[in-house]
Amino acid sequence: MATSPARTVADIPHAAVQLPAVEVDSYNAELRDGDEDGFIGDRVSKRAFRDLIEDWRERLRQLGEDPLGATPSQDFTKKKLDRLLLEGTPEAAGVIQGAIEDFSQELATVVRRFLRHKGWRDTARIVVGGGLSGSRVGRLVIGRATVILKASGTDLSLVPIRHHPDEGGLIGAVHLAPAWIFSGHDSLLAVDIGGTNIRAGVVATNLRKAPDLSRAAVRRVELWRHRGEEPGPSRDAAVERLAAMLSGLVERARRDGLALAPFIGVGCPGVIEGDGRISRGGQNLPGNWESSRFNLPRALREAIPTIDGHPTMIVMHNDAVVQGLSEVPFMRDVPRWGVLTIGTGLGNARFSNRAAEARDEA
Repeated sequence: MATSPARTVADIPHAAVQLPAVEVDSYNAELRDGDEDGFIGDRVSKRAFRDLIEDWRERLRQLGEDPLGATPSQDFTKKKLDRLLLEGTPEAAGVIQGAIEDFSQELATVVRRFLRHKGWRDTARIVVGGGLSGSRVGRLVIGRATVILKASGTDLSLVPIRHHPDEGGLIGAVHLAPAWIFSGHDSLLAVDIGGTNIRAGVVATNLRKAPDLSRAAVRRVELWRHRGEEPGPSRDAAVERLAAMLSGLVERARRDGLALAPFIGVGCPGVIEGDGRISRGGQNLPGNWESSRFNLPRALREAIPTIDGHPTMIVMHNDAVVQGLSEVPFMRDVPRWGVLTIGTGLGNARFSNRAAEARDEA
């Protein structure tokens, strides 16, 4: 549908329920863990997995030597865990395998809890994203949790996210854009904001190769690891740094001969309001991002008012939603599907596919 970008820049809401290809039935669901004080998602966080490793190590220490040595459990990287599983001593591999089994049981429990949530009923498939999904250990967890669910009578599959988790959070941004934005353009800017890193990238749509956006790919990326900087950056400094990253990518896209669309898709933790405010869930970001006086899309538009002479459109949604959107072209065979992103916490979103005629009109 042909629409003037100048007229539409301020009209498309952020965190929309109805997107070009899907409807967002639920996201950022904060489900309580029974009578406990915490949330059910805390049972399958990155830290929770390493706590399970530590639990197995502690039991072995009571009888003798720790097969994993002196390295603290929280310091093991995904690559190190994969090596221990495949190349470590039998006991070291056994510790990792024990944690995999325990974590798989926890993940199956969390999935069952989500399936009872109103916004998640009738879910046919769940994509598992986040850092863990990109490792051998994570894939074993996903496979084992699926077997546990099916063996107990739950006819549902968990599948690892298709793209690298770091790229999925950028590629999903193409599904935030209205169809008309791609006319005459072959790429767009995307941002993935997290509690540890902020990524900005140029995503090539590759529409000539695949009109359904299944071949969309990251062409350029800038990474800023803000967690751990001393002193920690302020909110304004973080926005200034992000704007500089994006400006650099605009210039690089021009040198690469890309026809960059005047669009920036942003994935950000928390509950995003229609006007772009973050109402809750931004506590791990640098500074106070939940202030009623702060609006990230507005701040970015002020920093980058135009791209190649056209007014800049910025659309922001929850980061788990955006990572899940990278799977849209591969989920057409099921009516309703979800995403769980395992990281510092558990991101979540559930989608219903829109009919083809509705997608064409978007």
